[in-house]
Amino acid sequence: MDDDTPITPPTALPSLRVAAQEAGFTRSCEERTGSLLSVLAATRPGGRVLELGTGAGEGTAWLLNGMDEASRLITVERDAAVQAIAREELGSDARATFVTADAGPWLEEYDGAPFDLVFADTWPGKFTHLERALDLVAPGGTYLIDDLLPQPDWPTSHTSAVKRLLVELEGRPDFRSVRLAWSSGLVMAVRVAG
Repeated sequence: MDDDTPITPPTALPSLRVAAQEAGFTRSCEERTGSLLSVLAATRPGGRVLELGTGAGEGTAWLLNGMDEASRLITVERDAAVQAIAREELGSDARATFVTADAGPWLEEYDGAPFDLVFADTWPGKFTHLERALDLVAPGGTYLIDDLLPQPDWPTSHTSAVKRLLVELEGRPDFRSVRLAWSSGLVMAVRVAG
């Protein structure tokens, strides 16, 4: 097995990619990460899912692809123009709630139930507001972050931010985590139940 290209992508993916390209948005969810999101969402029938960083909606499409009809997704994005791409293509799906807001203040103000899956694909919830994002992971729930492998356009401070994040996350006794040097570089952490 030498090809890990997803074989069943969401039907909305091609149109989302075209719209993102036309808008000049280049930070969409990598498709191998997307396929993992779909599988993780499928492990939680009736699950509550949080996505921090909707972007143009590719990660959102993968999450919805794995979710059952009883599951619910909240997806947060500060750039209304970029999120409009996702809303246009995926907004009719009643399982998804689109929030246009900066994820940092949104995390600080959120007072609802915890989530079975949290995907942090933006700085808040990953490099800032980490503690708050982790607080929102239900016992037995999964926290996933991406974009941890070096990229040519990273600012010089990004490497040290990743190192700090890994030390902090992996030092937590209430989570079990695994690094995945795959796709864009992932860490998956599961909150210890009980």
